[in-house]
Amino acid sequence: MRYVLTLCLVLLLAIPLYGRDMREACQKAESEYKTSLSEAEAAEKRILENRASLEEEISSIKSEIRLLNSDIKSMQEKAVRLREKETRLSSKKSKIEMDMNELIGTVRAVARDLESTLKQSYFTTRFPKRMNSIEPILRKGHFPGMDDLKTISDLFFQEMILSGEVVLCKGTFLNRSGMVQDGHILTIGRFNAAYKDRKETGLLGYSESGQQFFAISTLPSRAIRRNLQRYMHGKIDEVYLDLSGGAALRQITHKLTLLGQIEKGGPLVWPILAIGLLALSLVVERIFFLKKVHHNTDIIMGKVNELALQERWEECEDSLAENEGGPVHNVLMAGLRSRREDREALESILQEAILHELPRLERFLPTINILGAIAPLLGLLGTVTGMISTFHVITLYGTGDPRMMSGGISEALVTTELGLAVAIPIMLLHVFLSRRVEHIIGDMEEKAVALINTIHKGKKG
Repeated sequence: MRYVLTLCLVLLLAIPLYGRDMREACQKAESEYKTSLSEAEAAEKRILENRASLEEEISSIKSEIRLLNSDIKSMQEKAVRLREKETRLSSKKSKIEMDMNELIGTVRAVARDLESTLKQSYFTTRFPKRMNSIEPILRKGHFPGMDDLKTISDLFFQEMILSGEVVLCKGTFLNRSGMVQDGHILTIGRFNAAYKDRKETGLLGYSESGQQFFAISTLPSRAIRRNLQRYMHGKIDEVYLDLSGGAALRQITHKLTLLGQIEKGGPLVWPILAIGLLALSLVVERIFFLKKVHHNTDIIMGKVNELALQERWEECEDSLAENEGGPVHNVLMAGLRSRREDREALESILQEAILHELPRLERFLPTINILGAIAPLLGLLGTVTGMISTFHVITLYGTGDPRMMSGGISEALVTTELGLAVAIPIMLLHVFLSRRVEHIIGDMEEKAVALINTIHKGKKG
């Protein structure tokens, strides 16, 4: 109860204080309202003023936008025209660059050809500095100008002029022993180069890498050397020219001699050559023998017939005895010794005498025939062994280097060549000797029949 009374007392005391605070709050709120209202009116006034300026600015910006759009449109049209012009200029530039690159490529190609020509030309030994004029033109990134074109044309014309000159001067070259030597060097255009020193006269080659003359390892023929010597001394106006561009000189250098060819044939070459020499000796012996036995048979037979008709038999035998040893003489001698026999017996005796002489006439002919048959067979054997050697090399090393197979191929071809070269003449000579023997046999039979007729004619007389 005491608490309730206390609370009521507090409330009674606080009501006047609350009323006074409410009046103060209302006055304050009214003052704030008036302040806010005046501020709002001022803000509204400022907004209206800003709106006018903004509208003016918006109008100005829209005008600027229209101008800018117009400028953009004109610029776009100008950009289109510029792009078209750029395209045309790019195309023109590409064409000019292409033509220029083609021109530069052509100039460099010509310069490379000129460089190759100058390297191969032995006139460079007289004018070594002209190679330095070509190097800048061939340098990568170098743009050739008119001076470079003039240099190229001048060098071409110089080479053309030098190609038509004949020059004899002193100079150095590598001799056939590989040593540097002084001598007289003759250049005839781009065709020939020759040298003359105290010992010999020969032809010169040209080394591109060393830019130096060198003597060809093989001397030319005596006629060519004599021609060069007389030309160098001014005694003649004609000289040999190598129009093949050095091919003839290479042929002289690499010309294979008979001995070199034989050495490439392997071991079977020597039996073939031995067969050839043996057959040749037999053929020579047969030729001289057959010529000897058939010498003057017609003259002797005429003399015998004349004496037989006169029945001077001893003189007939003496005339035959002077040429004793020949088959015809032996047959006639057998007929004279049997002159008293009848015709049939005499014919038999003469036929027997002819048969007796046949072995002498046909001696060595079968041997020559056999040698002619053996030679190509040995050549064929060499071919087989050479091919076996070639296939053996192929098995070991493959076919990458043809020079490794050249030994076996050379052996195969050389033995075949020599076998045929020996066999063909042997067979031809064998046929010739056989015909010669047949001719002598026929001559003996003819002389025997003539003697029989002469003897029996004398008997009848």
